[in-house]
Amino acid sequence: MAENDNVFEISVSDNGIGIPEEKQEVIFETFRQADSSTSKQYGGTGLGLALVRKYVEMHGGNIWVDSEEGVGSTFTFTIPSGSGLK
Repeated sequence: MAENDNVFEISVSDNGIGIPEEKQEVIFETFRQADSSTSKQYGGTGLGLALVRKYVEMHGGNIWVDSEEGVGSTFTFTIPSGSGLK
């Protein structure tokens, strides 16, 4: 976690299957996944990232993903330091 210009920036990375570029925005929508066939293999309903985006935006922040298929993903979000995050 880093704090620059009164903004906290938090990143979480994995070395999973990655997300195709054309699907990276869809994963933040309610009940949406990059590939519905992966829900059978990996589980999930498509609510987690939608909820995270909602909470981050409620605190005045932003969230995004950088991902490469077969390599993994890095999810990053920012929260203004005066937003009540401790």
